[in-house]
Amino acid sequence: MKQQVYNPASVFRLIMVMLALVSITLLLLWRAVDLHVVNKAFLQNQGDARHLRELPLAAHRGMMTDRHGEPLAISTPVDSVWVNPAEFVSVRSQWSQLADMLDIDVQKLVKTIAKRSNREFVYIKRHVEPALANRIMDLGIPGVSLQREYHRYYPMGEVAAHVVGFTNIDDQGQEGLELAFNKWLSGEAGSQRVMRDRLGRIVKHVELLKKPQPGKDLALSIDRRLQYLAYRELKRAVINNRARSGSAVILDVKTGEVLAMVNQPAFNPNNRNNLQSYRMRNRAVTDVFEPGSTIKPFTVVAALQSDKYTVGSVIDTSPGYYKVGRNTIRDIRNYGRINLTRIIQKSSNVGASKLALSMKAEQIWRVYSKLGFGMMTSSGFPGEASGVLNPASNWREIEQATMAFGYGMAITPLQLVRGYAAIANQGVIKPVSFVRVNETVKGTRVIDKDVARIMVRMLETVTNEGGTGTRASVPGYRVAGKTGTVKKVMSDGYTAEKYISVFAGLAPASNPRIAMVVTVDEPSGEDYYGGQVAAPVFSRVMGGALRLFDIAPDNVESNTFKFADLTETTAGEHP
Repeated sequence: MKQQVYNPASVFRLIMVMLALVSITLLLLWRAVDLHVVNKAFLQNQGDARHLRELPLAAHRGMMTDRHGEPLAISTPVDSVWVNPAEFVSVRSQWSQLADMLDIDVQKLVKTIAKRSNREFVYIKRHVEPALANRIMDLGIPGVSLQREYHRYYPMGEVAAHVVGFTNIDDQGQEGLELAFNKWLSGEAGSQRVMRDRLGRIVKHVELLKKPQPGKDLALSIDRRLQYLAYRELKRAVINNRARSGSAVILDVKTGEVLAMVNQPAFNPNNRNNLQSYRMRNRAVTDVFEPGSTIKPFTVVAALQSDKYTVGSVIDTSPGYYKVGRNTIRDIRNYGRINLTRIIQKSSNVGASKLALSMKAEQIWRVYSKLGFGMMTSSGFPGEASGVLNPASNWREIEQATMAFGYGMAITPLQLVRGYAAIANQGVIKPVSFVRVNETVKGTRVIDKDVARIMVRMLETVTNEGGTGTRASVPGYRVAGKTGTVKKVMSDGYTAEKYISVFAGLAPASNPRIAMVVTVDEPSGEDYYGGQVAAPVFSRVMGGALRLFDIAPDNVESNTFKFADLTETTAGEHP
């Protein structure tokens, strides 16, 4: 048997291996203690920093309703898709799939990521339907996440677009009452801390840092039924008369509330593709025009309040024209000697001019100014125009004469309907409001009470037989109003080819409740007079309004005044 030889080198190697194993074991034990005890808090924070995120919580914008609580603007929840470029760039093979699902150009996606590669948050597409957003997240693409937001929806579309306006993609008001009441409607965003997995999906809501505060609801004065009726009839008139544009405004005489306001052309706030500025303009508030003959009633008001004239005062309009300096003012025919009521009924330019020139310019200006012509109303609507009403001290003789029948000044349809509402309200003007009025609003007297009552009766003759506005009549109701056919001013002066057709009126005449103005710009059909183009719109809309508001008919024999009451001569002739 061979004797085993002792080898010191082998023993040394064994010892060294054992020492190495013990050292490694001790090192691992120390590392474990270091990770789980000594540096636990630091490492936990580092891990959380990579997976915990503080995200904003969008606040719900307040709802906008009509006067009866029907929605005009509401916010619906949607998701916006965003990515973290540092993670998203590692899966370029899936970019085309994501682009196809979101209906975006993949090259545009590539440029967006390249341009913002140093950021941690980049929007890919805003306001995606939740169902599609969920399908996108099911793809499991690293770096892709969702952000909950709200999308504004307008149930009436273009019917109420000019009044309601719209918001941008960040839910901030841009036009109309969305802009005017943006602070009221806007909520206050909150924030939360969440934990995400390696794909960027939220796996845990850690804590609510700040609770979002929703915006306040806003009840408008608009009646959506009347709004639709006015929109339909105005659009029909603009199309049938091949007109350039049109506006209609309806006011509650007693409260000053805007019951309806429509314009043509219009736009759909739910579809922002190819929006054109001329369609978005609320012409009833932002556009000014010379009111023409619709201003004559206020000239007669000034005459009656001057104590120089009465209802039966006679003006000689022969021979149908009137020379003022080098200018000639004409009527469509020679009306001869007529009283103030006939001036209104027949819309005599000569009669209105002679009235105006027989008074001081200051007397006329004061009436116009008190009614708010040439200045913004109290509506607060964004972009409202003030118009033009020059000081009386600057009026020349011809300007004073033409101002009497609405040339030489510029007002908005809203200003004009407010003036007629003041006549209807026995001479008291109320602040214009787009918000529902729940309490009695104090007004300001701008016309003598008796004069306002007389003027209503004068205006009623316009819609009766022999007047210029018979097409504005409403079956079963007494209607008062005034036609206007305005020559448009071009670069080389007034044109005889382009007109603005206007009708302003109120009903029921026995106790006026509603005032309305209709303007149709540049009708290009055979008809262009206000009594032919604008008056029928007034008739159809006002008839519907009176029924919608359950206002009893007043056109009965016992209430119908006799035309002779206003046509008898009770004073001498005036120059």
